[in-house]
Amino acid sequence: MRFLTWLLTTAIALATASWVIDGIRFTGAGSGTEELREKLVPLILVSLILGVVTSFVKPVLTFLSIPFIIVTLGLFLLVINAGMLMLTGWLAEKLDIGFEVTGFWPAVGGAIIITLVTWIVDGLIGPDEKR
Repeated sequence: MRFLTWLLTTAIALATASWVIDGIRFTGAGSGTEELREKLVPLILVSLILGVVTSFVKPVLTFLSIPFIIVTLGLFLLVINAGMLMLTGWLAEKLDIGFEVTGFWPAVGGAIIITLVTWIVDGLIGPDEKR
């Protein structure tokens, strides 16, 4: 259940970022049920890719960047999150999934949006209780 909650939260955050930020987008139909059909599977796949990248690459980069994180009072974490989103876009492009991030500044904006939406959705859903 926890995995599905995480996947749903990440998918909502990615969809919001692609809707709000001009340089982040899913390719395919632009409206109607065709859009839903063509973009739902890529949205789930990109959410999974972002989760894998964030789970395996981000901790290594964060550890190696500790001096930069300290000097910038944590703002370098935003650069790392933007890098994770750009890496996700690159992997999705190589896998021909239909998701693209067109530059660093859209990735920074996307990282901010994804973080905020994840916090909001997690707050609405509530903690996933372990039993």
